[in-house]
Amino acid sequence: MLIVLWLVQLVIYPSFLRIDADRLLSWHQTYTFRVSFVIMPLMLAQLALAVLAATAESAGWLDGLVLVLVLLCWGLTFFVSVPLHRKIDTGDLSLPTRLALIRTNWPRTALWTAIFCLGLV
Repeated sequence: MLIVLWLVQLVIYPSFLRIDADRLLSWHQTYTFRVSFVIMPLMLAQLALAVLAATAESAGWLDGLVLVLVLLCWGLTFFVSVPLHRKIDTGDLSLPTRLALIRTNWPRTALWTAIFCLGLV
């Protein structure tokens, strides 16, 4: 997820600012459909592993922290990012909506970076 989020934050979402509005709607619908086949299995696997680690007999506070951070990522994804993507899919191609997608993705990027770093510990 670390690599996916940094790629999304630095390359994919900023490209939404460079695509003409008449082409963005079609591209965005294609993008969100295709990327879900990459992101959802990764998110599900990460959630499953975090739950297993946090509920294992040998679990420590770090495992609990990682699970909380993963759950925060899920919350941000489904309560912030997905609604913004839906706005775009329904024709709101305004600059504020596209900028909001980029701006609100920074916390997810930071959280997934923290999760990765904690995994190294």
